[in-house]
Amino acid sequence: MKISSEGSTNCRQLALLILKEIEQRGAYTDIVLDHAFNQTNFNPSDRALITELVYGIVRRRRTLDALIDQLGKKFAHQQPPNLRLILHLGLYQLRYLSHIPLSAAVNTSVDLAKENQLRPLSGVVNGILRNYIRLSETKIDPLTLPNHPVEKLGVLYSFPNEIIEPWLQQFGEDTTAQLCEWFNQPPHLDLRINPLTTTLETVEVHLKQADIKVMNLKDICQGLRLTGKIGAIKELPGFKEGWWTVQDSSAQLVTHLLDPQPSEVIIDACAAPGGKTTHIAELMQDQGIIFACDRTPSRLNKLQANAQRLHLKSIRIVAGDSRQFDQFTAMADRVLLDAPCSGLGTLHRHPDIRWRHNPEKVKKLSKLQQELLEKTATWVKPRGVLVYATCTLNCLENELIIKQFLDTHTTWYIEPPLPHSPLCNWVTSLGWIKILPHQHQMDGFFLVKLKKG
Repeated sequence: MKISSEGSTNCRQLALLILKEIEQRGAYTDIVLDHAFNQTNFNPSDRALITELVYGIVRRRRTLDALIDQLGKKFAHQQPPNLRLILHLGLYQLRYLSHIPLSAAVNTSVDLAKENQLRPLSGVVNGILRNYIRLSETKIDPLTLPNHPVEKLGVLYSFPNEIIEPWLQQFGEDTTAQLCEWFNQPPHLDLRINPLTTTLETVEVHLKQADIKVMNLKDICQGLRLTGKIGAIKELPGFKEGWWTVQDSSAQLVTHLLDPQPSEVIIDACAAPGGKTTHIAELMQDQGIIFACDRTPSRLNKLQANAQRLHLKSIRIVAGDSRQFDQFTAMADRVLLDAPCSGLGTLHRHPDIRWRHNPEKVKKLSKLQQELLEKTATWVKPRGVLVYATCTLNCLENELIIKQFLDTHTTWYIEPPLPHSPLCNWVTSLGWIKILPHQHQMDGFFLVKLKKG
């Protein structure tokens, strides 16, 4: 991927190349974006624009396609792929970016058409984008919405029907709309401070000295949230020293619910890349044994690297499928099952997920989750604890999994958080915790603490 890093059109040219990789090769947004930046020399401001364009267009693809089909009906069925992506770039800037001049959005898109062997269609680009501006200036939304609630919300917020429909059944229209709106915003960045090497106050001071905007997180005792321009994560103060790791605040709640204690034996059944595993070690003061299990070697390598950077010694890596491990029977004081899931609580952070989601995949995940829960429950000592967690909002992967488990394992029960715990702020009447992002300003999560009788 070779491209000059000078000029506004070239920012959009790189964004176009990245979008082609995602669209035509099924590549993941974050991986392609990182690869592109490693091969180019764009300044931080241009990188921020490219990132906004790429992530925003991946998120808003269905809405942008609907606009193209409505504004360019004559060309809806005969557009070269690059033309549609160029129109995505132009329309996204016009509809969602208030800091881009209208003329710049139009002119750079026309230039892209000319530079990408689409000169005969540059007039089409110009016409569709100027038609959008003309309608907008008359206070008429150029986007016509379907009447059916699923289709309407899907087109307006750019989600597939397969996600919208179960959310409508589960949450209703207002909450579904609020969830969609939240997931379409750029993600924040939370840090988890390592209390074995520093303090929250020390990290906060060093970040502010580096002109990073920082805010404390209520009820997240190790958490800081970074806002505004951040730059490269590895260049932030304290990264190399192991003062902190990146972890969303809702993921930090999972380990606090597990409540690991020094000298215990803990098993993390699906551990890589190690965010919760290293948090367990920190809360145990790095005293005890943590078996970190995962079946993906490359992700285990990341876990090992994270543990070394954070100066943690209590973690023992175990490669393989946790469903096959018999050596842990009745060994653990506590088990964490952060189960593989559809990831619908992290849609703002991973925009590709919404377009790869399907009901058949959820059924397979639900079966895997049941099998993992059955197996990991055998690892727990009498009176021991198992925390089940997912970063999804799908009840098939959450509430129904737990209900089925409790119906068939009568010696197990849900243990709510202790009365003094900040986790009580999130617990439901049934004893589990369900984080709705638009209400709590953090990733969507489901977590429950199970106690063995």
